[in-house]
Amino acid sequence: MELYSFFNSSTSWRVRIAFALKGLDYATLPVNIRTLAHRGTQYVSEVNASAAVPALADDALGAGGPLGQSLAIIDWLDARHPEPRLIPTEPLMRARVLELANLIACDIHPVNNLRVLRYLQDVLKITPAQKDDWYRHWIAEGMAGVERLLVRARSEGPWCFGAQPTLADCCLIPQIGNALRMGCELSAYPKSLAIYEHAQTHPAFIQAQPQRQPDYIA
Repeated sequence: MELYSFFNSSTSWRVRIAFALKGLDYATLPVNIRTLAHRGTQYVSEVNASAAVPALADDALGAGGPLGQSLAIIDWLDARHPEPRLIPTEPLMRARVLELANLIACDIHPVNNLRVLRYLQDVLKITPAQKDDWYRHWIAEGMAGVERLLVRARSEGPWCFGAQPTLADCCLIPQIGNALRMGCELSAYPKSLAIYEHAQTHPAFIQAQPQRQPDYIA
């Protein structure tokens, strides 16, 4: 398998965590989204029609080509390599894991990804300070919701939903990592931060960190 990835893309990071948790080997194919490599004609036509990372190339996907969208890729990995399960099969736990994962993937990430921030800066001509305010506002809005869900879940384990990491953790850790990189204040979310800190000691989460990727840029 081959993963088209960018080192600090939170969506790519999610998939790298899933690969590491499952102990699966893959080759990294770097795509530099800072230089707009993901918008190149060949990449869009042959790899990822949504002009984004990540994308997974896997012979088992057949003639349809690589698979894009991080949650779809992780679901594919779960179906093909079910141990350990990242999306539970028990209906209630599955729903709760997907609820939190989608809050991050659908509510927080889309308004703060690179293409949105570039549009704000390059087209709408907002100032760097205004761009930072935008980013921090939507992190605060989204993380408040994440924290409420975690408190309500009353997990007794170190992860979002118990003793083992799930898709929710695959989404949460990169989101917090990038929020910290952007200088966001996260002390209001102690449950989320505790999970993040625990993940920093787990081999799979360490392996997936941006600074450990072959395309890392300091």
